Amino acid sequence: VPERPTLGNTDYAFEMAISNIRYGEGVTKEVGMDLQNLGARRVCLMTDKNLSQLPPVNAVLNSLAKYSINFQLYDNVRVEPTDQSFMDAINFAKKGEFDAYVAVGGGSVIDTCKAANLYASSPTSDFLDYVNAPIGKGKPVTVPLKPLIAVPTTSGTGSETTGVAIFDFKELKVKTGIASRAIKPTLGIIDPLHTLSMPERIVANSGFDVLCHALESYTALPYNMRSPCPSNPINRPAYQGSNPISDVWALHALRIVAKYLKRAIRNPEDREARANMHLASAFAGIGFGNAGVHLCHGMSYPISGLVKTYKPKDYNVDHSLVPHGLSVVLTSPAVFAFTAQIHPERHLEAAEILGADIRTARIKDAGFILADTLRKFLFDLNVDDGLAAIGYSKADIPALVKGTLPQERVTKLSPRPQTEEDLSALFEASMKLY
Repeated sequence: VPERPTLGNTDYAFEMAISNIRYGEGVTKEVGMDLQNLGARRVCLMTDKNLSQLPPVNAVLNSLAKYSINFQLYDNVRVEPTDQSFMDAINFAKKGEFDAYVAVGGGSVIDTCKAANLYASSPTSDFLDYVNAPIGKGKPVTVPLKPLIAVPTTSGTGSETTGVAIFDFKELKVKTGIASRAIKPTLGIIDPLHTLSMPERIVANSGFDVLCHALESYTALPYNMRSPCPSNPINRPAYQGSNPISDVWALHALRIVAKYLKRAIRNPEDREARANMHLASAFAGIGFGNAGVHLCHGMSYPISGLVKTYKPKDYNVDHSLVPHGLSVVLTSPAVFAFTAQIHPERHLEAAEILGADIRTARIKDAGFILADTLRKFLFDLNVDDGLAAIGYSKADIPALVKGTLPQERVTKLSPRPQTEEDLSALFEASMKLY
């Protein structure tokens, strides 16, 4: 450490920021006590319509009732939120004048709650003030936020550990977000009992998000090659590039995915597998929440944003939707074949963790080996055969590239810089996987 000397105006430091985390079967019952300990008098409980009828929300409601917590329920969170759905939640939060928040759900719910907390705490701010540049102004958050307790019900986003909130910006048909350490939850309550109510495809797609979080953060541009070096630490981005602490979390998460994801998908009664994937989501969140992700995520945002008619199995939604984890993983074979010429040994190490035999492998073949390993992994899990299978064709590639270009917050963390032609080739290579 550092892996190589800093050059010119590159950064020289990295910073680790994560939420407090509490893990244990049934630990959700403590949330009422936590709010009591915080002295909370007006609590906002956020979830979505599907979850509001399921055991995780019931467990929270029981705890709030037991400890006489005064709360208001907002269950209108949109799965894969938009700027409009964020604004609806923000308006609810502003009217409620809450002094604490509880988010029960997947990344969509937790991210929506982060945004509601931020803008209710900064009521005079314009919505685009905190949205990532170049779409928004990307201003640093300097206002104090209220405590937010996140209770994840999926094993994917790791949103309970990170200072990132993602949404679809409807006008431009791209996903973007808000990234600031200030918006990370105060506490993540990781209760593996909540994973038992997840349907098979939601387990799969959530797990693919963990897989890509781990792979992308481990292969990201090293922190001391990222530029510019901030003039003030408040301007150091949440996503800083790969670093020695994030690497530990990313590799550990990858090993858990390799061991448990297939089991968690195939057998909903496999409590050990589902509990481990719930932890892996948080581990990968700690890794990528500080190192960042790169091309799989950058390219996934227009794949989600430009969706036409695709409706995934096991998702009870009234709109077309490409689940986030699916939109991320479909480009992964092409992406890692492309990035492997930089840090090939890291790509080879990842392939080995995922089951490849690398004893006779040549270092220059690292990208192809990892890409083939990923294809086999996805084929075994019945994943749609590339972008063509979810409704895209070569004619859509210019629009997909155009939607990727504003995602500089993540694409610039790719270890290998890419041109528009490179992005076109990556989308084309991802049309069919098998």
